[in-house]
Amino acid sequence: MSNDLYQASVPQFLRMLNNLKGILEKAGAHAAEKKIEESALLDARLFPDMFPLTMQVRIATDFARGTTGRLAGSEPPKTEDNEKSFAELIARVDAAIAYVRGFSAPSFAGAEERKISRKIRGAERTFSGTDYLYQYSLPNFYFHLTTAYAILRHNGVAIGKGDFVGLFG
Repeated sequence: MSNDLYQASVPQFLRMLNNLKGILEKAGAHAAEKKIEESALLDARLFPDMFPLTMQVRIATDFARGTTGRLAGSEPPKTEDNEKSFAELIARVDAAIAYVRGFSAPSFAGAEERKISRKIRGAERTFSGTDYLYQYSLPNFYFHLTTAYAILRHNGVAIGKGDFVGLFG
């Protein structure tokens, strides 16, 4: 089963992080072409009580790195949350891709039953590896990835479903 958790996480994270990188590259090019201050897009939100684009990207990359590391039995290294440009967000995505790529299926041995504890909204929660991946990590990863996409699309960046889901095969 640990191979199942590997297949359900690492390849998906890598695929979607690469798609996110492409979306951010298009957003940076859009801002340059239209002479829009990058901060207008980086600080954009779908609604005032939601996180801005930069935070959506940070959280998505943190979920990919954190989930992969924890399922493999290690805590991922801390990252700075100080990106102020598309180039810096892309570098963050590249770092997440490199980290996730560093894990193989054998590193997930025992992952399904591994106890993973996280503080969620002030309360400590403990999950099995299986529940951590399927009930917590993947939904959160896709939520923040989708929200980042929606913020940019809402703000006129010429991206579509194909940019989000990428090529198949």
